[in-house]
Amino acid sequence: MIVYDLVIIGGGASGIMAAITASQYLDKILIIEKNNRIGKKILVTGNGRCNYTNAFLKATDFNSPSFVENVFNQFGPQDTIDFFETLGIEPKIEDEGKTYPLSEQSSSFLDVFLFEIKQRNIQIELNKEIIDINKKNDVFKVISSDNETFLGRKVIIATGGKSMPLTGSNGSGLDLAKKFGHKITEVFPALVKLRVDSPYLKQLSGVKINTQVDLLIDNEVIQTEHGDVLFANYGVSGPTILELSRKANEKLMIGQEVFVRIVLILSLPKSKIIERFEIFKSREIDQSLIGLVNKRFINVLIKEAGIEKNNLVVGDIPKQNIYKLIDLLYDWRLKVTGSLGFDDSQVTAGGVKLSEIQINTLESKLIPGLYFTGEVLDVDGRCGGYNLQWAWSSGYVAAMSACEEFRKYD
Repeated sequence: MIVYDLVIIGGGASGIMAAITASQYLDKILIIEKNNRIGKKILVTGNGRCNYTNAFLKATDFNSPSFVENVFNQFGPQDTIDFFETLGIEPKIEDEGKTYPLSEQSSSFLDVFLFEIKQRNIQIELNKEIIDINKKNDVFKVISSDNETFLGRKVIIATGGKSMPLTGSNGSGLDLAKKFGHKITEVFPALVKLRVDSPYLKQLSGVKINTQVDLLIDNEVIQTEHGDVLFANYGVSGPTILELSRKANEKLMIGQEVFVRIVLILSLPKSKIIERFEIFKSREIDQSLIGLVNKRFINVLIKEAGIEKNNLVVGDIPKQNIYKLIDLLYDWRLKVTGSLGFDDSQVTAGGVKLSEIQINTLESKLIPGLYFTGEVLDVDGRCGGYNLQWAWSSGYVAAMSACEEFRKYD
């Protein structure tokens, strides 16, 4: 039976990067993938355009800055751009540092990966789900669900988290980590749409606004985002909401009360709105709001302000209700009750506990020769190429470490 120099469990972004990196030093490399092809999740990233890195990335864009900084110092966004240029992928850097292939096709990555894997004689086993792994006499025995065994001197677990299970991410790598005694921090969806408690969701479904959204915990703002918010039957979504969702879910898990505050008017001061209602005091309240906010918000705001009828004249409405209405334009709070699940999340929060991983090599502190990359670790970042960069960087660093003894003679 072949004993591979390196067995990589998972043929996603970090696993492929690890294989290509290691092929400079090792002859016998095997990728084991549970799907019928590698790189399935890469194909759906960036709405099919593949936002493969972010030129403005900082360690503080992740949940564990001090840990990821050591990895990004070894292989960061510019290294990624340079690396893919050598494979034929030309970068297209857009707003906020989001970087795409010039072809604007995620399939470009899969095409160059398949070419490189063939050129470098990297072996692939498809349709193989790994259910057990153990180590004896410095050799890992990796066992699939159909009872096939693969042997390797080093192993990288690159199976991803639980997000987008249709692409093959089912948390199996976490179970493999547990078999070696690794602790797993609580796993939950991140970069995901939020559920909110509101009686107005049905009538607002489909409305999109570009504005400021704040995340409030115990009445304190802990995160602010600017951009699109989309209302839906279940709650709210859009880029701003995805960015807030990680902290929202984290706080909900420990029983804290979570709200999102939506600012409906950003461009006008309150004084201007007060003046508006003075000028329009002979108009009906619903007419006074036309041209100020999306029409679909008008009935909602009137009800929230405690105004009984839409056709009441502004001048006849008690001042406290008018001021309540004005406050809502700048501070409309929706209680967060949860989020959609892993099926709808872009990334998994939580994973293998980082204190059990070597910070500069991603090697297990418990099992020499065992490495972890990508989402299987307790690392997650913002939306916009950050998490895919973590996959490339962690795959590179783990592979270079796994090849250390061969690199000494390079």
